[in-house]
Amino acid sequence: MLTRRQALLSLGMLAGSRGMLAQTPGQRFESSIEVVTVTVAVSDAEGRLVTDLTQEEFELFEDGLPQTITQFTNTRVPVSLAVLLDVSDSMVGLRLTDARQALDRFLFELLSRDDEYALVVFNHSPTIAAPWTDDPAKVTPALDALRGWGGTAIYDAVNASLPLLDRRHRQRGAALVISDGSDTASDIQLRDLRSRLLRTDAFVYAIGIDRDDPRALRTRINPYSLRQVTDDTGGYTEVVKETSELGPATARIADELNKQYTLGYTPAHPGDGQFHGIRVRVKRTGHRVRARRGYIATPDRRRR
Repeated sequence: MLTRRQALLSLGMLAGSRGMLAQTPGQRFESSIEVVTVTVAVSDAEGRLVTDLTQEEFELFEDGLPQTITQFTNTRVPVSLAVLLDVSDSMVGLRLTDARQALDRFLFELLSRDDEYALVVFNHSPTIAAPWTDDPAKVTPALDALRGWGGTAIYDAVNASLPLLDRRHRQRGAALVISDGSDTASDIQLRDLRSRLLRTDAFVYAIGIDRDDPRALRTRINPYSLRQVTDDTGGYTEVVKETSELGPATARIADELNKQYTLGYTPAHPGDGQFHGIRVRVKRTGHRVRARRGYIATPDRRRR
């Protein structure tokens, strides 16, 4: 469930998309109505993103019951993107160089100027290397300082990004994990992380680098575990063989962020503390829909 702060942002964004309110990035709008917003990506049978759907073509269900979609936009909404980059010892050298080049283009060319981004680097522990900003000059020094050493704590990094995403200044939230190894050092267990992800409305993506090398199988990327992190949020995991493929992979994510829909509805049980399943589908045949699969209806509260 959205917190009060997220619900206010969502209401302001949706109203602004209809021309009712003049909006600037990060502006907040007050309302006492609690709304669940669902970000949706739709692709056709060939995997191409679909951008011409109308509100009437969507169907939204909570706990199996149809919901009335009261708010809808198919125009691009500003996004806060947190990049979680593996800087363990296996990423030393060319891998970090390729990752840096991909991120330079992703953050500074493919995202909109209305977006913001943050950088979290992780080895055996996560560090927020650059907090939310829309200024490349504030992220570039952190990218210049990248060095590879230590183990790999993917789950801890995702967990550390959740408070960051909750403090974001844009309406949509997303996180991207880039790693070339299996999790070997996290304190949080995968099942606990998945439970905490139910409290965020951010899409989580992952790009796993799985080169054919002689490393022990336990240290190579585990796509199944990454998909358990990404898929419930509406995001996805992509596995590439070389870090040179990071550029095209991140470009595909940027393209999706440019072509998502946002739906809103008012639940019948605001703030009951329970998990509620969400399902979104479209009336056109042969189309695939990705959205978060549920949420925990946390009590309404104002952030300070």
